[in-house]
Order: sequence, then structure tokens, then C-alpha cells
Amino acid sequence: MRKVLSLLLLAVLGLAAAPAAGAADPPVLKVGYVFTTHHTPLIVAASKGEAFKDQGVYLREVAPKERYELMNGNEPVAILDLVVSKSGSETATLFAQKHMDLALASVTAIMAGVDKGTPIKVLCPMQTEGMALVVGKDSPLTGWEAFVAKAQAAKEPLKVGYHSPTSAPKIVLEGALRQAGLRVSEDPNDAKAQVLLADLKATPNMLPALASHQVEAVVGPSPFPEVAVVRGVGKILVDLRDLPPAGHWHDFPCCVTAASEDAIAQHPEAVGKFVELISKTNTWCTAHQAEGGEITANWIGIPPEAGRASTLVFLPRFNQSWLRGTAEYMEILNRMGNFKGRLQGKSLAEVKEILIDDRFLPPAQ
Repeated sequence: MRKVLSLLLLAVLGLAAAPAAGAADPPVLKVGYVFTTHHTPLIVAASKGEAFKDQGVYLREVAPKERYELMNGNEPVAILDLVVSKSGSETATLFAQKHMDLALASVTAIMAGVDKGTPIKVLCPMQTEGMALVVGKDSPLTGWEAFVAKAQAAKEPLKVGYHSPTSAPKIVLEGALRQAGLRVSEDPNDAKAQVLLADLKATPNMLPALASHQVEAVVGPSPFPEVAVVRGVGKILVDLRDLPPAGHWHDFPCCVTAASEDAIAQHPEAVGKFVELISKTNTWCTAHQAEGGEITANWIGIPPEAGRASTLVFLPRFNQSWLRGTAEYMEILNRMGNFKGRLQGKSLAEVKEILIDDRFLPPAQ
């Protein structure tokens, strides 16, 4: 009898020590981002790690710059594998190929993906502004009016480089150029073009193209305008927020957090906690611009002073200004004939449910 009791006791203890029945390992999610200060919140969350534990949701490092546990208190809710993309356009392609679950990218890149039928949703805004037109350091041009005047008078089109065809800086600049009455083209054989837009394929190519005079100017997101100044390669001709008409481009949205519809459906808790992490870290980054910029500079390998110069405003939730700016992007892209599919001829109001899933954030204010 004593032997039987001992065996029963061992069995009970064994059951108590075993994992709970049905307990599942946290999902592994691929998270894309680009080497830009626009994606500072993800980089800061990864760098700060458990220092953000008081937020409730934070990252715990597994492999530096590669793999992190997404923590809710003391419980991991997902394993995040970080993937560096060259651009928002490449990110949208990776979503289409089902190689991405979550990502930070420009809202215009996500729009382009949705238009083509890629099942992705915008979940949370990232930031506004942080876009500029940069010319060579020895350029005689001194402002937007001088740039427009030169384009109007030149016998050959002014060549402007951009890093991604669906990037917000490229879309804003093209919209402003057309509003100024200039003929814009991406066809090098277009004899009537006054401004020729050139796809440089990735942000690291912009400053070499400018320094080698391959292009007259480049348009892109922070930190590349600031790096151009710090490294003596170029000068900021105009911050895109200051393009005419006055005030029109202020607080214009750029990047967002997005997810595949499969990830949302299959792992809603993990996706929700990731959105919470980005939202809360957005608030921290706006309050600590210089520190956040320097953390990102060290991560992506640019001069610290370029990172500290960041003036980006990160948003913890959707607001009416963000919605107005996104609606304007829709109008601009439709006017330029960029949409050929689900978004063609549509307003934001008509496609909001296709483009945005705001269930993980408080209502827009």
C-alpha cells in the first residue's frame, strides 16, 4: 500500500510540473522596417528593452537587432523576427508574397499594395513630416521658387531622385510640382518633361547619386536630408511641410504600422500588443526627440548629430489631421493615375474599411 501511495504522489507531482494542457508556444512573426528615423519607435523599443517594462508591453532581446520576445508583463505573446527592407515598396511586395506579418512603411506604399489586392491593413499611424528636397552642397538654388524657376527655364529636365515609387516624399513632391504647373515625367525620353523623377531603388543610394551629380536633387525621408548636411554632401532646399500652398502640407502623414490580414485573424492578441507597443513608444519618442534620434542613428549607422536633429512627431493614435492627410494622398494618387485596382477612383471614406483596421486603438480624435 505504501508503494502504491508513493507512485500516486509521484504521478500527481509530475502532472503539477507539466505544462498546462493545450498551452501553445507564442507565434513567430516577421516584422519589417526600413533604416530611417521614421521607424525610430521600433528601434527604440528594441534598444530600450526591459527599461520599458513599466509600459506593460515591451521587448526582450533574444538576438541583437534580429529576434525579440514581445512581452505583456512577464508573459511572451510573440517572437518577433526583424526584417530590414529597402523601401515601403519592397515591404508591400513581401506582404504580397506572404513573407511579412507586421511592418512599418509609408501609408502610400501600403495603399499601393491594397490597390493591387494585397490583403494588408493599416493598424496605427507612426509619424508626420520628416521629408525634404535636398540639392548638392554647391547648388546655387536657394529655395522652392528658385527650383521651380530653373525647371521652367531649363532646356533639359531637372533630374530628381527618389528611393521608392510609392514613398510619401515622392508623392508629396510630385503633387507640389504638378500644382506649380510643371510637366513631370519618369520617362527619360519624354522631351516635354521639365522635371524627370528617377527611381534610385533604395535610401542608401540617394546621397551617392547626389554627390556624383547623377541627379540635381533627391527627395526623401529623415534622416537622409540631415545626413546630407552633416556629411557636407548637400543642403536642404525645402522641407516638404513648407511647400506651397502655405500650410497645406503641415502635419502630413508618412509611415504607419501595418499587418497582413492573416496575422490579424490568426494572432489578434499578439498583433494588438504590437500596436500597443508602437503606440506607447510613439508617445515616448515625441517626448524624447533627441534621445530617440540618437538611438536610431547608432542602430542604422549614421552620424549621431543627424539623429539628434530629428523633429519628427510620432502619433499614438489616429487623429482627424492624419485622416485628412491620408484622404489627400488618395486624391493625389488618383489624379496622377497611380491606382488601377481596388482604390481606383475612390475616396478614403469609400475604402476606409479596406485600408484601415483601427480596432486596436482608441477612436480618432
